[in-house]
Amino acid sequence: MNPMHPVIDTLRHHLGVVLTSTLARLTLAAFLGGTIGLERQLRHKPAGLRTNIFICFGAAMFTVLSKQLAGVESDSARIAAQIIPGIGFIGAGSILHAKTSVTGLTTAATLFVVASVGMAAGGGLYLTAFFATILILISLVLLGRAEAAFALKAFVTTYEVTGRNVDGMLREVNRVLDAEQLTMHSIHIANADPDFRMVFSVDGEAEQQSVFSIRLHEATAFATVSTLGSTEHE
Repeated sequence: MNPMHPVIDTLRHHLGVVLTSTLARLTLAAFLGGTIGLERQLRHKPAGLRTNIFICFGAAMFTVLSKQLAGVESDSARIAAQIIPGIGFIGAGSILHAKTSVTGLTTAATLFVVASVGMAAGGGLYLTAFFATILILISLVLLGRAEAAFALKAFVTTYEVTGRNVDGMLREVNRVLDAEQLTMHSIHIANADPDFRMVFSVDGEAEQQSVFSIRLHEATAFATVSTLGSTEHE
């Protein structure tokens, strides 16, 4: 019997265990990230299925590599430690995407916790990764429905009004804003002969937006009033 056979068998066994463990961790990370990403995709959010899969899988991959590439035990978390500022950079981009107001906070926070799920899966903390995923989904789905049911969600709604007197339109818009305690984020005025066209955005909850729209239609300073669209705060 070749004396190298036991050594080869032992190495093969250990290699199989390592590969199986690594593949299981990466597969789990992709699955959990995809589960959260699917919920985001179904709600038409900027960071959807693929984004969350990539972030969760990438965090798990870096966690695995951090330990396997470490020269000494004290360096085993050095690569993984850079995941947090990296995800912070991506999250900041999702927040700054909206210029009229601060939106995308939930998206940025979701990316942050999805990365932590990936790190847990990459570190072999399977139960922790599963529990965190369930808690994230509960927060996104159930609490989101509760906010909608109690009209707690805030929206940035864009309105368009037309009229002959610009000063009169501005005064009327500001009067209605003050009365409803709302804030105007942006305004654009153009000369659309024979009337002036004013487009502006207002931040507020659904009920406030509804009342504000009614007040605009009741005002005599405008020839026409229309709603161009709304963006949900995150």
